[in-house]
Amino acid sequence: MNRDMAGLVLLAALWGGSFLFMRVAVPELGAFALIALRLALAALVLLPVLLLRGGLPLWRQHWLRIAVVGVFLSALPFCLIAWASLSLPAGVASVLNATTPLMTALWAIPLAGERMTLPRASGLLLGLAGVLVLMLGRGATFDVQSLLPVLAMLGATACYGWSGHMARRWLPGLPPLVTATGSLFSGAVLVTPLALLNLPAQPPSPMVWAAVLLLALGCTSLAYLIFYRLIDRLGATRASSVTYLVPVFGVLWGVIFLHEPVGLLMLLGGLLILGGVLLLGWRRQS
Repeated sequence: MNRDMAGLVLLAALWGGSFLFMRVAVPELGAFALIALRLALAALVLLPVLLLRGGLPLWRQHWLRIAVVGVFLSALPFCLIAWASLSLPAGVASVLNATTPLMTALWAIPLAGERMTLPRASGLLLGLAGVLVLMLGRGATFDVQSLLPVLAMLGATACYGWSGHMARRWLPGLPPLVTATGSLFSGAVLVTPLALLNLPAQPPSPMVWAAVLLLALGCTSLAYLIFYRLIDRLGATRASSVTYLVPVFGVLWGVIFLHEPVGLLMLLGGLLILGGVLLLGWRRQS
């Protein structure tokens, strides 16, 4: 395994692990406190790197647009995922997170003027079928209690899709490190007041604090730095192939550490979602 492939696998393992750590920490901390800590700690780690690379003037120049994009790139989707993790297994959440390319393709129609072609529609329908099969695999009854966490995950991926398009439109040529550090910092500023209003009633356990540190430092700061390096070496398209590996590790960590069951319908739903993503990817390259 060469260094670039090892980097892709490590990145997928880190991002897949984020669903495990949120599943562990959110019941005691709550969604707002957990995400405020994640954003603040990750931003504090990336900030010295940004300063060393001379990115502060660019951040100051584009701070407002970075902040707006950051709400939908980090603060809002992270909070939605954390809330959904209160009831969704880590593996299921990671598979639903793989709908991000599907949402990006949907947003491309109004934001980038792309047409709803037959291959694109087929990929979207395949992904939607995967979500429905995944819900059936969880024994969902399609009532409000079952639907809301899934809708929260889809809302998070819709935020990712929108922010990806708007970052390209509003912040062309801006180094990813500047966007990431600025968005994380802005997200922390936004979520912290909400966290202070929803502090946990009791001090979190040592295991929860360990999960918070691993989530912020490993799954956010370190993962971003690895992703930037892969973009520099492989290009954005090849680096984004990590999307296909993240659900594998999300399910794996859930099985190993949380003893989450993996049924046939869950596997089928995941394959349908990834099949839809692959179909969309093939269409873009054709």
